[in-house]
Amino acid sequence: MSTEPLPEHPEHLWRNPGPRSSYDVVIVGGGGHGLATAYYLASVHGITNVAVLEKGWLAGGNMARNTTIIRSNYLWDESAALYEHALKLWEGLPDELDYDFLFSQRGVLNLAHTLQDVREGTRRANANRLNGIDSVWLGPDEIAEICPILNTSPDTRYPVLGGTYQPRAGIAKHDHVAWALARRADELGVDLIQGCEVTGFLKDGNRVTGVETTRGRIHAGRVGLAAAGHSSVLAELAGFRLPVQSHPLQALVSELHEPVHPTVVMSNHVHVYVSQAHKGELVMGAGVDAYNGYGQRGAFHVIEQQMAAAVELFPVFARAHVLRTWGGIVDVTPDASPVIGATPVDGLFVNCGWGTGGFKATPAAGWTFAHTLATGTPHPLNAPFALERFTTGALIDEHGAAAVAH
Repeated sequence: MSTEPLPEHPEHLWRNPGPRSSYDVVIVGGGGHGLATAYYLASVHGITNVAVLEKGWLAGGNMARNTTIIRSNYLWDESAALYEHALKLWEGLPDELDYDFLFSQRGVLNLAHTLQDVREGTRRANANRLNGIDSVWLGPDEIAEICPILNTSPDTRYPVLGGTYQPRAGIAKHDHVAWALARRADELGVDLIQGCEVTGFLKDGNRVTGVETTRGRIHAGRVGLAAAGHSSVLAELAGFRLPVQSHPLQALVSELHEPVHPTVVMSNHVHVYVSQAHKGELVMGAGVDAYNGYGQRGAFHVIEQQMAAAVELFPVFARAHVLRTWGGIVDVTPDASPVIGATPVDGLFVNCGWGTGGFKATPAAGWTFAHTLATGTPHPLNAPFALERFTTGALIDEHGAAAVAH
């Protein structure tokens, strides 16, 4: 056993500064996307006079209220390129940030239970392979080899007819990701300001010049919104509307179990997705609550239905006990794809509409949004996701690949 002393833990992982009067860039929202944007503004573009404003505490919103799944097997070329870039960034981030946030590439299975599921799944797997993404179509026997505890019997109500599999997909520890990004952004000079709610915008004609906050006015050269489910509220304050609806999205974990579930399994038809966290909890999610709302909670029947679906797919879980449930606020666009780019207000940019795809996209969302804020123009990866597509009709409909949540 080593006798070398352990390094002392720092009193704070990052500074807790008060707001200055002005910044080159102000980012509204201190979740994963806001922190990643600030990190890439500083590390890639050399812009360090940046403030991240968070009305609560860093990563206290959807970043800490998701099921941590990471994958890139989306259907359309535009989405596949963006999410695959995210996955490649994920693969290098632990070393880049010098922080082990438990990124585990255990693979993701998307099950097919009907002939339409089979057609959609094989189409998506082929499209993925054309885009260089490691996605394959598997039959029931191959799926049983990857996940032996999954019920692949042909005698079930919705038998497993096959499924897509992406081996490089996986999970990561969401709060550790946020801490890693926050620490690095802070070291590069970014001000991470908690307890600072944006209540309005400063404007000169049609140009934004700063924000009104609960801690005073803050002037800015450019402002980026990365507030997920509250993006529509901020847009209204700025004088325009976003094509976004916010819904509660619930998930749950069980008590701790020995490792039994080796991968991530998603089923749109039976309507649940299940993985096992590093500590041993079973992590489950399903669809959004149907109503619009900004509360981080939902209705009990959604939890009840996703537990029933999980037991149908995994009979071994029948005696597991629910330890904790929670809810996030997902922002969904008409085509289930994000909005990343300029708004009708000069100098004001938005990153929203990720639905349930926000966590997996974190590094690419930050990378592209930082480029847009730094240059005033979109990166080629986020150019197709402009707000204008809802008037031109150039939609990127990912309702199928967005899986169970939409």
